[in-house]
Amino acid sequence: MSRILIIIPAYNESKNIVNVITELNCCCPQYDYVIVNDGSKDDTALICRENHFPLIDLPENRGLAGAIRAGMRYADEKHYDYALQFDGDGQHQAAYIPKLVRRAEEDGKIDIVIGSRFVGRHRSLSLRMIGSRILSVCIWLTAGQLIHDPTSGMRLYRKNIIHRLAAGKYEPEPDMLAYMIRCGCGVAEVPVQMKERAEGESYLNLRKGAEYMIRMCLSIFRLCRFGGEMK
Repeated sequence: MSRILIIIPAYNESKNIVNVITELNCCCPQYDYVIVNDGSKDDTALICRENHFPLIDLPENRGLAGAIRAGMRYADEKHYDYALQFDGDGQHQAAYIPKLVRRAEEDGKIDIVIGSRFVGRHRSLSLRMIGSRILSVCIWLTAGQLIHDPTSGMRLYRKNIIHRLAAGKYEPEPDMLAYMIRCGCGVAEVPVQMKERAEGESYLNLRKGAEYMIRMCLSIFRLCRFGGEMK
């Protein structure tokens, strides 16, 4: 049986984290998890300790990529077969996790499974959806595969990808998806539904979101043109 670690980055999620773990324990008690407190300014770390939740407590805010890297290092050191990135804000639904795991286990050529909000679903024309579409087109142009939900934060990674993320060679971003596909890694999507954030503070605001989209588009083309082969 595969060993699965669910990595939960959390920044100022004191109002959400207990509900997230309660749902996770109810739906997926067979999987391990660890919360990465990303230098929160609220009581996130205190609540985790009081409830005896497995915790990696970063002393300062390192951003989402830094929090995920810390979790991947833990997964790599503990020799997990798969690691799943799962938001601490309550938007992701734990009931879908076994479906992502099954998809990876059924096909040994799949290295990354994305929980996609948009496979077989109509996209509304919000600013976020327009940005997501642009990233999808960029990945398709550079890597030849259409990824319907490139910004989804619900992703399952096989052991070989865990090692690379732990080493800091790549970040869990859309540009990495394009580069991995070009390097021959298998990427699949599984339909999921996500909830709206109820409480807490998002990593992205409008300004950061716009800067993020521009940076990702440029990085996709740069990596796929000059990145070379993944070792």
